[in-house]
Amino acid sequence: MSVPTKTRRITVPELRARKGGEPIVSLTSYHAHTAAVVDKFADFILVGDSLGMVMHGMESTIGVSLELMIMHGKAVVRGTKRALVVVDMPFGSYEESPEQAFRNAAKIMMDTQCQAVKLEGGARMAETIRFLTERGIPVMGHVGLTPQATNAMGGFKTQGREEDSWQMHIDDAKAVAEAGAFAVVVEGVVEPLAVKITESIDAPTIGIGASNKCDGQILVLEDMLGLNPWTPKFVKVYGNLGGMIEKAVEEYATEVKSRAFPGEDQVYR
Repeated sequence: MSVPTKTRRITVPELRARKGGEPIVSLTSYHAHTAAVVDKFADFILVGDSLGMVMHGMESTIGVSLELMIMHGKAVVRGTKRALVVVDMPFGSYEESPEQAFRNAAKIMMDTQCQAVKLEGGARMAETIRFLTERGIPVMGHVGLTPQATNAMGGFKTQGREEDSWQMHIDDAKAVAEAGAFAVVVEGVVEPLAVKITESIDAPTIGIGASNKCDGQILVLEDMLGLNPWTPKFVKVYGNLGGMIEKAVEEYATEVKSRAFPGEDQVYR
């Protein structure tokens, strides 16, 4: 009689060890049922604060609260068994001080049972990252285009178009990695800069709009499924779920109006 083996989650050290090896696969997810699908293929799942825009119709990620991140984080953890789950720390929950960041990161991890948190910022956040990692909270960094800072950046603009700016981004990535981040998201930078960053740090880089030269890739699930009416130009759309949903809803509405729904086999007896 065979004994069923329990599915084991990928760990932070295992993901960290993938530097320069097999590319790391990641997607975002915000609810249990999509997380269960992504879980079969992704090495880690990010519960991104992009949920503010994708799920709640916000214009940016700035309005996302800690409570909202925790609610969606719980759902994703419930829907998964294999992938490492990382939850974004929202704007205003970590910038004030390392102590503030620790309180909120600990709350996220305790309430959701996720395995790591992610926060944005380069050298200015190194002290906070070190403070968290020394206290047992795994941190994923995020450099380049940082969506929580788009008001200061003047919008979602590709970083590194001017080579004079490269060193700043490289230094940011180095500071984050040296502070203890086990991986670093590199968003919205030109390919040569993504190469330089990846070569400059020991932690794996996870690209989003930063070419295939990083150690892994992440996309917003709704973007690659065609559910977002505004899709970034770097995203390959692998499905047209938006169109499929619209067609299905239209068919349903037509049947209801013509009294063709429900059919005889759909009625409780």
